[in-house]
Amino acid sequence: MSRTVAYRTIDAIWRMESPKLIAGLTRMVRDVGLAEDLAQDALVIALERWPESSIPNNPGAWLMTTAKRRAIDLLRRNKVGGRKYEELARHTSLYTEADIDGAIDGEIGDDLLRLIFLTCHPVLSPEAHVALTLRLLCGLTTDEIARSYLVAEATIAQRIVRAKRTLNAKGVPFEMPEGEALKERLSAVLEVIYLMFNEGYSATSGAHWIRPILCQEALRLGRVLAEITQDEPEVHGLVALMEIQSSRLKTRVGADGEPILLKDQNRSLWDRLLIRRGLAALERCRRFGRPPGPYALQAAIAACHAEAASVAETNWVRIAALYEALSRISYSPIVELNRAVAVSMAFGPAFGLQIVDALHNEPSLYGYHLLPSVRGDLLMKLERYEEALVEFERAAGMTRNERERALLIDRVTECEQKVKPSRE
Repeated sequence: MSRTVAYRTIDAIWRMESPKLIAGLTRMVRDVGLAEDLAQDALVIALERWPESSIPNNPGAWLMTTAKRRAIDLLRRNKVGGRKYEELARHTSLYTEADIDGAIDGEIGDDLLRLIFLTCHPVLSPEAHVALTLRLLCGLTTDEIARSYLVAEATIAQRIVRAKRTLNAKGVPFEMPEGEALKERLSAVLEVIYLMFNEGYSATSGAHWIRPILCQEALRLGRVLAEITQDEPEVHGLVALMEIQSSRLKTRVGADGEPILLKDQNRSLWDRLLIRRGLAALERCRRFGRPPGPYALQAAIAACHAEAASVAETNWVRIAALYEALSRISYSPIVELNRAVAVSMAFGPAFGLQIVDALHNEPSLYGYHLLPSVRGDLLMKLERYEEALVEFERAAGMTRNERERALLIDRVTECEQKVKPSRE
């Protein structure tokens, strides 16, 4: 295996394993910043050794064992020479290797949920919740997070550093809260789990369009949370949304990993079990008799797609109405962009284009590649191919996902083929 291939493989493994690694280490050392440092140390060692010795059969276990040994060494050294970690050792039960083994080798899933509740503690701002989650649970770099949220990389880096320091300074416990403390954080936790799912469903960057394991983990955490908070309709709404969206994962990419858009997917291959589970969760949400929240509305939109045999048979008028309702209770430019697509399918591309053009000067969409991508698609449907070509070129230049870039370049080529005969 060449070093280039080895490094790419290690990067893929790290993106899959790092959340579990950091969660287990946080339970062990009670400091999320220190846990991330220890996990990074294990990664550095892997980068040094694996290209020479080959990648182990169970790389996740290798990383965990390596990080665990680093943590043991650190605690032993600092019990004698460092007051900070001596204090840490005194206030935890991690006095022996047996204790540490138990802390690391316990139920990782529970640790991940605890880590989410930790990062969603009210001592942190919503912006810090998001940045810390994308960093620790989704494995994104500060640069990738900055590009996603259209802010300076230094700003994101500062948010993450300050968030970790604040959690440590305030002594926020690594535990599942109960009662009012749980409800206080629930909205942020749902947002975090959905962010995690979305990163898996449509990767921000890299060589793969989807990261199924991240979706699976977010869905599993959502199911666990639904059992803990059975009387919260929006939890069931989020689970319904993720169940139905997950049903399409196998059809979102082709044999070579190339993206397959919704209109081109083989619906007979959608996972009917996941769809049934999603519809059941949506029904549980509706039984509460409360007005639907953002996740319930998005789940209802997903259900419209799941219940339609084809794009043509989809109830686009209902989907457009659901997006209108979503926009009223949870407005965002991205919701409006999605509404534009639904409106174009229900009433024609010219109506959708009006909505998209109204978003042209929206600051939060500056640099957001899906804005020119959607506009290009609508222009193509209106046979305005030269304008569409420009939009697809812009979108291709903005995205950091290699698969998505290739898809957009194909659209550029398609436009060029349409434009060329008209110029001759």
